[in-house]
Amino acid sequence: MSDNLSMLDSLPHEILTNVFVRLPIKSIVTCTAVCKTWKSLIQNPTFISSHLHHSSNNNNKHPLLLFRLCSSEEKEHYVLHFDNQDFNEYTRFDDFPFHGQSYDGIFHVVGTCNGLVFLTDNLYRYHNNFVLWNPCVRKFVKLPKPNITCFSHGGYNASVGFGFDSKTNDYKVVRFVTLGEKGQMGKSPPEVEVYSLSTGKWRMVTALPPIGAARGHDPEAFVNGALHWVALRKTGTKFLNFVMVFDLGDEVFREIALPKLSDQNGDEYWVRVSISAYGNSLALFQPGFPNHRLSIWVMKDYADASSWTKIKTLPDAFLVEGIPRSHCIPKCFRKSGEVIVELYGGYLSSRDLKTKDFKDLRIRGYANTFVDSYVESLVLLDKPNQLRKRQKRKRNNNRKGSNVGGRN
Repeated sequence: MSDNLSMLDSLPHEILTNVFVRLPIKSIVTCTAVCKTWKSLIQNPTFISSHLHHSSNNNNKHPLLLFRLCSSEEKEHYVLHFDNQDFNEYTRFDDFPFHGQSYDGIFHVVGTCNGLVFLTDNLYRYHNNFVLWNPCVRKFVKLPKPNITCFSHGGYNASVGFGFDSKTNDYKVVRFVTLGEKGQMGKSPPEVEVYSLSTGKWRMVTALPPIGAARGHDPEAFVNGALHWVALRKTGTKFLNFVMVFDLGDEVFREIALPKLSDQNGDEYWVRVSISAYGNSLALFQPGFPNHRLSIWVMKDYADASSWTKIKTLPDAFLVEGIPRSHCIPKCFRKSGEVIVELYGGYLSSRDLKTKDFKDLRIRGYANTFVDSYVESLVLLDKPNQLRKRQKRKRNNNRKGSNVGGRN
């Protein structure tokens, strides 16, 4: 065994790299415990990037979807499914390390990017918990307290986004804060701060953002290196809706107009409309009132507001196991172009926009269900293992607790 290991250890790094990137993630992580040479190679940022590139290419052939489901006991469950016709389960992450640690009972999932899952606590209150978590390698990074809090600046409305800056090879969290109470939203430019994973710090952005506000828990879309939110700006007695765009590389803002229908004399439409990635462009999900139909708009040419096109209108009710289920909430697009929707009661189904057929996915969540495409990665593997530290502290605390009341 030692002779075989010595022979493998003597192989050029290029050959080892070509072997390792083709292994399952669990096997790669196991290899870090074999010898120091392998650990150093696998935890090198260059190898992590190479593995991500290989994993992304493989994901195009065998795409995955990440589901965050909540049970009736307010426990979070993360499951990967193949995004194919059979929709079979790929793996489960049963060791979610943050059960019961959110101010609201469960964390809000902002989005995923290159294997990282970005989690936040309630954005409006006194707690500001932000976590970047890679369930594949069981590592996470808890972000420090941001610069703007209710203690330092008083009441505010906040929204966040998360993505990858390819120019600096860095992951960034962007936080938009509109100071003042909710009634003041959309009347002044927000304060903006950015967290960089490479530096581990928050910093204020100097570029002037447009006047407007995005709701804290509304979806954001990371497309073409930029973050996108549906935002609101008050002009006189009207509310104007638009897409607020923040480029992660240049750290500049721009706006994209929504379809003309979005200019409403009130904010009900803005409250309900949501944005989604659609390939390398954007899509809008627009609920209809009072006929309870869901309209789907796509931007045919990215950043060209004149290319918004309504592609489909869906009914707001389906039969699931013979029972009518209404309140259709869109979650994401599949690789096939189908849309995954959540129906009343937490039932999930997949809707074919061409044939109008739908498939019951036989998956149910009780609240705050999250669905998004997912790519396995080794990102954070080179970071300190905070999870093991937490588990060690928990074991030590349990030992101390068991000694209380014991004999001297």
